[in-house]
Amino acid sequence: MLNFKFVRHLSFIVLLSSALAACSSNDELERVSDLSPQARYEAAKDLLNSKLYNRAITILNDLENQFPYGPLSRQVQLDLMFALYKSGRYEEALPAIDRFIKLNPNHPRLDFVTYLRGLVNMEKGLNAFQEFFGMSNADKDLEAAREAFGDFKRMINRYPESVHVEDAKSRMVEVLNRLAKYELHIAEYYMSRSAYVAAVSRCKYVLEYYKDSNAVVPALEIMVEAYDKLGLPELKAEAEAVLAANTAG
Repeated sequence: MLNFKFVRHLSFIVLLSSALAACSSNDELERVSDLSPQARYEAAKDLLNSKLYNRAITILNDLENQFPYGPLSRQVQLDLMFALYKSGRYEEALPAIDRFIKLNPNHPRLDFVTYLRGLVNMEKGLNAFQEFFGMSNADKDLEAAREAFGDFKRMINRYPESVHVEDAKSRMVEVLNRLAKYELHIAEYYMSRSAYVAAVSRCKYVLEYYKDSNAVVPALEIMVEAYDKLGLPELKAEAEAVLAANTAG
């Protein structure tokens, strides 16, 4: 039974938190409103370094709105994008990143911006990633993860000397494994429903598009079982041979 007293209490807490956040933002702006743009930016940087991202965002947003073409504008935008990412405000971070890339095609830190786009998409996709089949927003989450993979790949190809290359490579592996794992979940779901042909199709997708992932062996194991259930000994033998080759040594 729903506890309405608890719901009212929870609603009050949410409203109070929102009110406190708004007050904090207003207080932050009032505190630095008389300072020069440079001093206000330094205040925002101090907040960033202290991991007080939302408070930093308040100042950075205000600076960007007041001085969109000033000498600090590009650095303010870069720090704002980073703060939005760190605070989990991904739906705000992505448009800011895309706008920066469009307006600054030759900026010296585009490697970082492209890398940051990958981080945002990765968090957006994988933090909400559905571990088990059946969640309604799983496809949307997967699309963000695929975008992240593309972002990291693009950054590596365009900026091979970037300091972010090695981390981008490791994140690509993580994204690839998670995407392949999702396909396995679907294949397992189909197996549980005796939809063996559909299960094989998903496993073939893993072998074709995620052949460098850690899902190859499990996909082959499912294929062996599915072909056995379907009464297809030749295809089962082929899958067993490929499985043996992938597990040898």
